[in-house]
Amino acid sequence: MVERTVVKQVRARLERDPRINLHLYPISIAMENGDLILAGQVENIAAKKLALLDAAETHGIQRIVDRLTVAPAEKMGDAEIRDHVCRVLLEEPAFERCLVGGLTGSVVPTREAGSEPSGSIVIEVKDGVVALNGEVPSLSHKRLAGVLAWWVPGTRAVINGLEEIPPEEDNDDELTDAVRLVLEKDPFVNAAVSASAPRIGL
Repeated sequence: MVERTVVKQVRARLERDPRINLHLYPISIAMENGDLILAGQVENIAAKKLALLDAAETHGIQRIVDRLTVAPAEKMGDAEIRDHVCRVLLEEPAFERCLVGGLTGSVVPTREAGSEPSGSIVIEVKDGVVALNGEVPSLSHKRLAGVLAWWVPGTRAVINGLEEIPPEEDNDDELTDAVRLVLEKDPFVNAAVSASAPRIGL
């Protein structure tokens, strides 16, 4: 009974948010062993984040299992998506000392690391879902790799399994640095203006 009530409350929250648009992009909502499970395809990454935030604000939710994917901006096959992700990582200076490769049954190296390698990234794509595995030097590298994978037009979801070696504890400064780095990479954002703008609600 409690689980049914929680599901109804979550559905009501999502229906009230026009940015999620449940009529065009229906979301399956269920409870399993106390976990809330959201599944389905949403319009874009913003709708995905909003759905998760709305669900998290519902009383009684302890853990959310995210099975939401995003409608691809461009139709691409898995191999094409994998090649695009490899390419953007290869072009990113932050990963110049990383071994980067795509998984096609076995790891196919796209670039070997230099004489002093600093991490490795293996990219696998299945049904438009990009999985990143391996090791990177920092949390910022992990987050940047995930963002670059999301920016490939055919990507429907990103599973970021990269580990930072040595392990780092997350903190506000690390998160701020990661956000600033991503803004600098985004061609549609003036990072200089963003950095000088006053902080609101931080």
